[in-house]
Amino acid sequence: MTQQVSNSPFLKPFFLKTPVGVVSPRPQRRHTLPASEFRNLNPQDAISVFEIEREAFVSVSGECPLTLDEVLNFLGQCPELSLGWFEEGQLVAFIIGSGWDKERLAQEAMTQHVPDTTTVHIHVLSVHRHCRQQGKGSILLWRYLQYLRCVPGLRRALLICEEFLVPFYLKAGFKEKGPSAISVPNMCFREMEYMLGGQAYARRNSGC
Repeated sequence: MTQQVSNSPFLKPFFLKTPVGVVSPRPQRRHTLPASEFRNLNPQDAISVFEIEREAFVSVSGECPLTLDEVLNFLGQCPELSLGWFEEGQLVAFIIGSGWDKERLAQEAMTQHVPDTTTVHIHVLSVHRHCRQQGKGSILLWRYLQYLRCVPGLRRALLICEEFLVPFYLKAGFKEKGPSAISVPNMCFREMEYMLGGQAYARRNSGC
């Protein structure tokens, strides 16, 4: 599970079409960055990841799900369990996961990566402030889950979220497992589970 699945169709770049009626002033050069691409993250992406995460979470909950050191740790140990969405080379949204080896998430799951397991713990999904309310979170989550289906040995994904986010994850195909054993001061979480079995190249629900 330590290798990146480079042949996954969900990590290949895709290109946004030029809107109808818009004339490009000059032909694009071959070395221009792809309009939009998905790829695994690496430690060099950690600062961008943390900046997006900090802006998204500190104003709401007062703290980040992952510290910068934890971001670096996970991107160093298990980059194949992360996914970033880049537009013209800039990170606009990301997911970071790690391996876990128990039925339910426990407090130590917040900082540990257990290699060679069948379960992914999704720590954080975050979208840049200028790209919110555009459906990017739903699209990225769908592509991440489809990507995980291509990683040998993985069977399910777990995460915790606040009550108001439960409908978002239910719509993405997760099931509630009940209250989480993980505690953070002044916050309560629900644990969610997604089973990765089934068709790896399932068509995305257009209503997501």
